[in-house]
Amino acid sequence: MPPRTRRVTLRTRGGFSMRLDPRGAVVGLLLIAVALAMSVVLIGTGDFPITPDDVVRTLFGGGTMAQDFIVNELRLPRVLVGLLVGAALGLAGALFQSISRNPLGSPDVVGFGQGAAAGALTVIVLFNGGPTAVAAGAVVGGVLTGLAVYALAWRQGVHGYRLVLVGIGASAMLSAVNGYLLTKADLPDATRGVVWLTGSLNGRDWTQVWPLACVCAVLVPVVFGHARGLRMLEMGDDSAYALGVRVERTRLVLMGSAVLLTASATAAAGPVAFVALVAPQLARRLTRSAGPNLLPAAWMGAGLLISADWAAQRAFGADQLPVGVVTGMLGGGYLLWLLVTERKAGRI
Repeated sequence: MPPRTRRVTLRTRGGFSMRLDPRGAVVGLLLIAVALAMSVVLIGTGDFPITPDDVVRTLFGGGTMAQDFIVNELRLPRVLVGLLVGAALGLAGALFQSISRNPLGSPDVVGFGQGAAAGALTVIVLFNGGPTAVAAGAVVGGVLTGLAVYALAWRQGVHGYRLVLVGIGASAMLSAVNGYLLTKADLPDATRGVVWLTGSLNGRDWTQVWPLACVCAVLVPVVFGHARGLRMLEMGDDSAYALGVRVERTRLVLMGSAVLLTASATAAAGPVAFVALVAPQLARRLTRSAGPNLLPAAWMGAGLLISADWAAQRAFGADQLPVGVVTGMLGGGYLLWLLVTERKAGRI
Protein backbone atom coordinates (compact mmCIF):
# COMPACT_ATOMS: atom_id res chain seq x y z
CA MET A 1 0.00 0.00 0.00
CA PRO A 2 1.42 3.43 -0.93
CA PRO A 3 2.39 5.67 1.98
CA ARG A 4 -0.21 8.14 3.14
CA THR A 5 0.19 11.64 1.83
CA ARG A 6 -0.60 14.87 3.61
CA ARG A 7 -4.04 16.27 2.79
CA VAL A 8 -5.22 19.87 3.02
CA THR A 9 -8.73 20.67 4.24
CA LEU A 10 -10.48 23.52 2.41
CA ARG A 11 -13.48 25.23 4.05
CA THR A 12 -15.83 27.97 2.85
CA ARG A 13 -17.93 30.40 4.86
CA GLY A 14 -21.06 28.50 3.83
CA GLY A 15 -19.91 25.44 5.74
CA PHE A 16 -18.73 23.42 2.73
CA SER A 17 -15.44 21.61 3.23
CA MET A 18 -13.31 19.19 1.25
CA ARG A 19 -9.99 17.44 1.69
CA LEU A 20 -7.44 17.97 -1.05
CA ASP A 21 -4.36 15.89 -1.71
CA PRO A 22 -1.86 18.40 -3.16
CA ARG A 23 0.35 15.74 -4.77
CA GLY A 24 -2.66 13.98 -6.26
CA ALA A 25 -3.99 17.27 -7.65
CA VAL A 26 -0.64 18.10 -9.25
CA VAL A 27 -0.32 14.62 -10.72
CA GLY A 28 -3.87 14.84 -12.07
CA LEU A 29 -3.15 18.18 -13.76
CA LEU A 30 0.07 16.82 -15.26
CA LEU A 31 -1.74 13.77 -16.61
CA ILE A 32 -4.39 16.00 -18.18
CA ALA A 33 -1.65 18.09 -19.78
CA VAL A 34 0.13 14.99 -21.12
CA ALA A 35 -3.09 13.52 -22.53
CA LEU A 36 -4.03 16.78 -24.27
CA ALA A 37 -0.51 17.35 -25.59
CA MET A 38 -0.33 13.82 -27.01
CA SER A 39 -3.76 14.37 -28.55
CA VAL A 40 -2.49 17.42 -30.41
CA VAL A 41 0.60 15.49 -31.58
CA LEU A 42 -1.54 12.56 -32.70
CA ILE A 43 -3.93 14.80 -34.65
CA GLY A 44 -0.94 16.21 -36.51
CA THR A 45 0.45 12.75 -37.34
CA GLY A 46 -0.27 11.08 -40.66
CA ASP A 47 0.32 11.16 -44.38
CA PHE A 48 -0.46 14.89 -44.28
CA PRO A 49 1.55 16.09 -41.26
CA ILE A 50 0.39 19.21 -39.43
CA THR A 51 2.42 21.10 -36.86
CA PRO A 52 1.05 21.36 -33.31
CA ASP A 53 0.59 25.13 -33.72
CA ASP A 54 -1.53 24.61 -36.83
CA VAL A 55 -3.50 21.85 -35.12
CA VAL A 56 -4.42 24.12 -32.21
CA ARG A 57 -5.21 26.99 -34.58
CA THR A 58 -7.45 24.74 -36.66
CA LEU A 59 -9.27 23.39 -33.61
CA PHE A 60 -10.18 26.97 -32.73
CA GLY A 61 -11.39 27.70 -36.27
CA GLY A 62 -8.32 29.37 -37.75
CA GLY A 63 -6.96 26.76 -40.19
CA THR A 64 -7.27 26.40 -43.94
CA MET A 65 -10.11 24.44 -45.52
CA ALA A 66 -7.82 21.43 -46.05
CA GLN A 67 -6.56 21.55 -42.47
CA ASP A 68 -10.11 21.94 -41.15
CA PHE A 69 -11.27 18.83 -43.02
CA ILE A 70 -8.28 16.72 -41.98
CA VAL A 71 -8.27 17.82 -38.35
CA ASN A 72 -11.97 18.11 -37.51
CA GLU A 73 -13.47 15.46 -39.77
CA LEU A 74 -10.79 12.79 -40.13
CA ARG A 75 -8.49 12.84 -37.10
CA LEU A 76 -10.29 14.56 -34.21
CA PRO A 77 -12.99 11.85 -33.87
CA ARG A 78 -10.34 9.13 -33.68
CA VAL A 79 -8.49 11.01 -30.93
CA LEU A 80 -11.69 11.69 -28.98
CA VAL A 81 -12.60 8.00 -29.14
CA GLY A 82 -9.11 7.19 -27.88
CA LEU A 83 -9.41 9.63 -24.97
CA LEU A 84 -12.87 8.40 -24.00
CA VAL A 85 -11.97 4.71 -24.32
CA GLY A 86 -8.76 5.16 -22.32
CA ALA A 87 -10.52 7.16 -19.61
CA ALA A 88 -13.40 4.66 -19.40
CA LEU A 89 -11.03 1.71 -19.12
CA GLY A 90 -8.81 3.46 -16.58
CA LEU A 91 -11.82 4.35 -14.43
CA ALA A 92 -13.31 0.85 -14.74
CA GLY A 93 -9.97 -0.69 -13.78
CA ALA A 94 -9.70 1.54 -10.71
CA LEU A 95 -13.21 0.53 -9.64
CA PHE A 96 -12.58 -3.20 -10.01
CA GLN A 97 -9.20 -3.08 -8.29
CA SER A 98 -10.68 -1.09 -5.42
CA ILE A 99 -13.74 -3.33 -5.04
CA SER A 100 -11.70 -6.54 -5.17
CA ARG A 101 -8.80 -5.00 -3.19
CA ASN A 102 -6.55 -6.79 -5.65
CA PRO A 103 -4.21 -5.26 -8.26
CA LEU A 104 -5.22 -8.07 -10.64
CA GLY A 105 -8.89 -7.14 -10.38
CA SER A 106 -9.08 -5.68 -13.87
CA PRO A 107 -11.76 -6.08 -16.57
CA ASP A 108 -9.06 -7.64 -18.78
CA VAL A 109 -8.30 -10.33 -16.23
CA VAL A 110 -11.76 -11.08 -14.86
CA GLY A 111 -13.40 -11.66 -18.21
CA PHE A 112 -15.57 -8.64 -18.94
CA GLY A 113 -13.55 -7.66 -21.99
CA GLN A 114 -13.77 -11.23 -23.25
CA GLY A 115 -17.52 -11.21 -22.63
CA ALA A 116 -17.94 -8.07 -24.69
CA ALA A 117 -15.78 -9.63 -27.40
CA ALA A 118 -17.92 -12.77 -27.37
CA GLY A 119 -21.06 -10.68 -27.84
CA ALA A 120 -19.52 -8.79 -30.76
CA LEU A 121 -18.20 -11.97 -32.40
CA THR A 122 -21.60 -13.61 -32.09
CA VAL A 123 -23.14 -10.72 -34.03
CA ILE A 124 -20.36 -10.79 -36.65
CA VAL A 125 -20.21 -14.54 -37.21
CA LEU A 126 -23.80 -15.68 -36.71
CA PHE A 127 -25.76 -12.63 -37.87
CA ASN A 128 -23.32 -10.76 -40.16
CA GLY A 129 -24.27 -7.57 -38.32
CA GLY A 130 -23.11 -4.08 -39.14
CA PRO A 131 -21.06 -1.76 -36.91
CA THR A 132 -24.05 -0.64 -34.82
CA ALA A 133 -25.20 -4.23 -34.21
CA VAL A 134 -21.63 -5.28 -33.34
CA ALA A 135 -21.37 -2.44 -30.81
CA ALA A 136 -24.72 -3.44 -29.28
CA GLY A 137 -23.59 -7.07 -29.13
CA ALA A 138 -20.43 -6.05 -27.30
CA VAL A 139 -22.42 -4.13 -24.69
CA VAL A 140 -24.87 -6.99 -24.18
CA GLY A 141 -22.05 -9.54 -23.93
CA GLY A 142 -20.18 -7.46 -21.38
CA VAL A 143 -23.26 -6.89 -19.23
CA LEU A 144 -24.27 -10.57 -19.27
CA THR A 145 -20.74 -11.59 -18.33
CA GLY A 146 -20.73 -9.11 -15.46
CA LEU A 147 -24.03 -10.47 -14.14
CA ALA A 148 -22.80 -14.07 -14.41
CA VAL A 149 -19.48 -13.38 -12.66
CA TYR A 150 -21.22 -11.44 -9.88
CA ALA A 151 -23.77 -14.23 -9.36
CA LEU A 152 -21.10 -16.95 -9.30
CA ALA A 153 -18.88 -14.95 -6.94
CA TRP A 154 -21.76 -14.25 -4.54
CA ARG A 155 -21.63 -16.05 -1.23
CA GLN A 156 -23.12 -13.89 1.49
CA GLY A 157 -21.38 -11.04 -0.25
CA VAL A 158 -18.67 -10.74 -2.90
CA HIS A 159 -15.12 -11.36 -1.69
CA GLY A 160 -12.31 -9.79 -3.72
CA TYR A 161 -10.21 -12.88 -4.41
CA ARG A 162 -13.30 -14.98 -5.14
CA LEU A 163 -14.40 -12.37 -7.69
CA VAL A 164 -10.98 -12.45 -9.37
CA LEU A 165 -10.83 -16.25 -9.46
CA VAL A 166 -14.33 -16.59 -10.88
CA GLY A 167 -13.53 -13.89 -13.42
CA ILE A 168 -10.34 -15.64 -14.53
CA GLY A 169 -12.31 -18.84 -15.06
CA ALA A 170 -14.97 -16.96 -17.03
CA SER A 171 -12.27 -15.29 -19.12
CA ALA A 172 -10.76 -18.67 -20.03
CA MET A 173 -14.15 -20.09 -21.02
CA LEU A 174 -15.05 -17.04 -23.08
CA SER A 175 -11.68 -17.13 -24.84
CA ALA A 176 -12.52 -20.70 -25.89
CA VAL A 177 -15.94 -19.55 -27.11
CA ASN A 178 -14.34 -16.77 -29.13
CA GLY A 179 -11.88 -19.21 -30.69
CA TYR A 180 -14.74 -21.56 -31.58
CA LEU A 181 -16.71 -18.76 -33.23
CA LEU A 182 -13.69 -17.78 -35.33
CA THR A 183 -13.13 -21.35 -36.52
CA LYS A 184 -16.78 -21.62 -37.61
CA ALA A 185 -16.84 -18.28 -39.42
CA ASP A 186 -16.47 -17.72 -43.15
CA LEU A 187 -13.14 -16.20 -44.16
CA PRO A 188 -14.44 -12.60 -44.54
CA ASP A 189 -16.23 -12.75 -41.17
CA ALA A 190 -13.24 -14.40 -39.49
CA THR A 191 -10.93 -11.70 -40.85
CA ARG A 192 -13.30 -9.00 -39.66
CA GLY A 193 -13.57 -10.66 -36.26
CA VAL A 194 -9.80 -10.98 -35.80
CA VAL A 195 -9.27 -7.33 -36.71
CA TRP A 196 -11.96 -6.27 -34.23
CA LEU A 197 -10.52 -8.51 -31.49
CA THR A 198 -7.13 -6.81 -31.79
CA GLY A 199 -8.48 -3.46 -30.62
CA SER A 200 -8.01 -0.51 -32.94
CA LEU A 201 -8.87 3.15 -33.41
CA ASN A 202 -8.58 2.97 -37.20
CA GLY A 203 -11.59 4.33 -39.03
CA ARG A 204 -13.29 5.68 -35.92
CA ASP A 205 -15.59 8.65 -36.54
CA TRP A 206 -18.27 10.71 -34.84
CA THR A 207 -20.69 7.76 -34.77
CA GLN A 208 -18.45 6.16 -32.12
CA VAL A 209 -17.77 9.40 -30.25
CA TRP A 210 -21.28 10.42 -29.23
CA PRO A 211 -22.61 7.14 -27.78
CA LEU A 212 -19.48 6.64 -25.68
CA ALA A 213 -19.53 10.28 -24.58
CA CYS A 214 -23.17 9.91 -23.47
CA VAL A 215 -22.38 6.74 -21.51
CA CYS A 216 -19.49 8.47 -19.75
CA ALA A 217 -21.62 11.56 -19.06
CA VAL A 218 -24.18 9.38 -17.27
CA LEU A 219 -21.91 6.92 -15.45
CA VAL A 220 -19.05 9.17 -14.29
CA PRO A 221 -21.31 11.24 -11.97
CA VAL A 222 -22.80 7.99 -10.63
CA VAL A 223 -19.31 6.68 -9.86
CA PHE A 224 -18.15 9.85 -8.15
CA GLY A 225 -21.40 10.05 -6.23
CA HIS A 226 -20.41 6.74 -4.62
CA ALA A 227 -16.70 7.58 -4.23
CA ARG A 228 -16.93 7.93 -0.45
CA GLY A 229 -18.61 4.53 -0.14
CA LEU A 230 -15.94 3.01 -2.37
CA ARG A 231 -13.21 4.37 -0.11
CA MET A 232 -14.97 2.88 2.91
CA LEU A 233 -15.26 -0.49 1.16
CA GLU A 234 -11.48 -0.65 0.87
CA MET A 235 -11.34 -0.91 4.68
CA GLY A 236 -13.52 -4.03 4.63
CA ASP A 237 -17.23 -4.73 4.69
CA ASP A 238 -17.56 -4.65 8.49
CA SER A 239 -15.90 -1.24 8.77
CA ALA A 240 -17.99 0.09 5.88
CA TYR A 241 -21.20 -1.14 7.56
CA ALA A 242 -20.16 0.54 10.81
CA LEU A 243 -19.65 3.82 8.94
CA GLY A 244 -23.13 3.68 7.45
CA VAL A 245 -22.32 2.43 3.94
CA ARG A 246 -24.89 0.19 2.25
CA VAL A 247 -22.21 -2.26 1.22
CA GLU A 248 -23.87 -4.56 -1.30
CA ARG A 249 -25.88 -1.79 -2.92
CA THR A 250 -22.77 0.38 -3.30
CA ARG A 251 -20.73 -2.54 -4.62
CA LEU A 252 -23.44 -3.51 -7.13
CA VAL A 253 -23.85 0.05 -8.43
CA LEU A 254 -20.10 0.53 -8.83
CA MET A 255 -19.55 -2.87 -10.45
CA GLY A 256 -22.46 -2.25 -12.79
CA SER A 257 -21.00 1.13 -13.76
CA ALA A 258 -17.56 -0.43 -14.35
CA VAL A 259 -19.06 -3.22 -16.49
CA LEU A 260 -20.98 -0.71 -18.61
CA LEU A 261 -17.90 1.50 -19.01
CA THR A 262 -15.84 -1.51 -20.10
CA ALA A 263 -18.49 -2.81 -22.47
CA SER A 264 -19.05 0.62 -24.04
CA ALA A 265 -15.31 1.19 -24.50
CA THR A 266 -14.98 -2.26 -26.05
CA ALA A 267 -17.91 -1.55 -28.36
CA ALA A 268 -16.19 1.63 -29.58
CA ALA A 269 -12.64 0.35 -30.12
CA GLY A 270 -12.58 -3.40 -29.57
CA PRO A 271 -11.01 -5.13 -26.56
CA VAL A 272 -7.95 -2.90 -26.06
CA ALA A 273 -5.77 -4.95 -23.73
CA PHE A 274 -4.26 -4.04 -20.36
CA VAL A 275 -5.13 -0.33 -20.16
CA ALA A 276 -7.62 -1.04 -17.37
CA LEU A 277 -4.98 -3.10 -15.53
CA VAL A 278 -2.04 -0.73 -15.86
CA ALA A 279 -3.57 2.77 -15.62
CA PRO A 280 -4.86 2.58 -11.99
CA GLN A 281 -1.61 1.07 -10.74
CA LEU A 282 0.56 3.72 -12.41
CA ALA A 283 -1.75 6.47 -11.14
CA ARG A 284 -1.55 5.13 -7.58
CA ARG A 285 2.24 4.99 -7.73
CA LEU A 286 2.47 8.55 -9.03
CA THR A 287 0.04 10.03 -6.52
CA ARG A 288 1.39 7.86 -3.64
CA SER A 289 -2.10 8.04 -2.26
CA ALA A 290 -4.26 5.33 -0.74
CA GLY A 291 -7.75 4.93 -2.13
CA PRO A 292 -9.14 4.35 -5.63
CA ASN A 293 -7.56 7.45 -7.30
CA LEU A 294 -10.44 7.56 -9.78
CA LEU A 295 -9.63 10.77 -11.65
CA PRO A 296 -5.87 10.11 -11.98
CA ALA A 297 -6.63 6.59 -13.21
CA ALA A 298 -9.04 7.92 -15.85
CA TRP A 299 -6.58 10.49 -17.15
CA MET A 300 -3.74 7.99 -17.02
CA GLY A 301 -5.81 5.60 -19.14
CA ALA A 302 -6.55 8.36 -21.66
CA GLY A 303 -2.88 9.37 -21.88
CA LEU A 304 -1.70 5.76 -22.18
CA LEU A 305 -4.08 4.93 -25.02
CA ILE A 306 -3.34 8.08 -26.98
CA SER A 307 0.41 7.58 -26.53
CA ALA A 308 0.12 3.92 -27.56
CA ASP A 309 -1.82 4.91 -30.69
CA TRP A 310 0.88 7.42 -31.61
CA ALA A 311 3.54 4.71 -31.09
CA ALA A 312 1.51 2.27 -33.18
CA GLN A 313 1.58 4.74 -36.06
CA ARG A 314 5.17 6.01 -35.78
CA ALA A 315 7.40 3.54 -33.92
CA PHE A 316 7.39 0.68 -36.44
CA GLY A 317 8.46 2.37 -39.63
CA ALA A 318 6.07 1.99 -42.53
CA ASP A 319 3.96 -0.55 -40.64
CA GLN A 320 1.01 0.89 -38.73
CA LEU A 321 -0.18 -1.45 -36.01
CA PRO A 322 -3.54 -1.52 -34.23
CA VAL A 323 -3.29 0.17 -30.86
CA GLY A 324 -4.28 -3.06 -29.10
CA VAL A 325 -1.02 -4.69 -30.24
CA VAL A 326 1.06 -1.97 -28.55
CA THR A 327 -0.95 -1.95 -25.32
CA GLY A 328 -0.79 -5.76 -25.27
CA MET A 329 3.00 -5.77 -25.52
CA LEU A 330 3.44 -3.12 -22.83
CA GLY A 331 0.71 -4.47 -20.58
CA GLY A 332 1.91 -8.05 -20.81
CA GLY A 333 5.34 -7.04 -19.54
CA TYR A 334 3.75 -5.03 -16.75
CA LEU A 335 1.54 -7.97 -15.77
CA LEU A 336 4.56 -10.26 -15.46
CA TRP A 337 6.33 -7.69 -13.29
CA LEU A 338 3.21 -7.28 -11.13
CA LEU A 339 2.87 -11.04 -10.64
CA VAL A 340 6.51 -11.35 -9.58
CA THR A 341 6.12 -8.41 -7.19
CA GLU A 342 2.94 -9.81 -5.63
CA ARG A 343 4.55 -13.24 -5.26
CA LYS A 344 7.60 -11.80 -3.51
CA ALA A 345 5.29 -9.91 -1.18
CA GLY A 346 3.50 -13.16 -0.33
CA ARG A 347 0.11 -11.97 -1.57
CA ILE A 348 -0.27 -14.68 -4.24
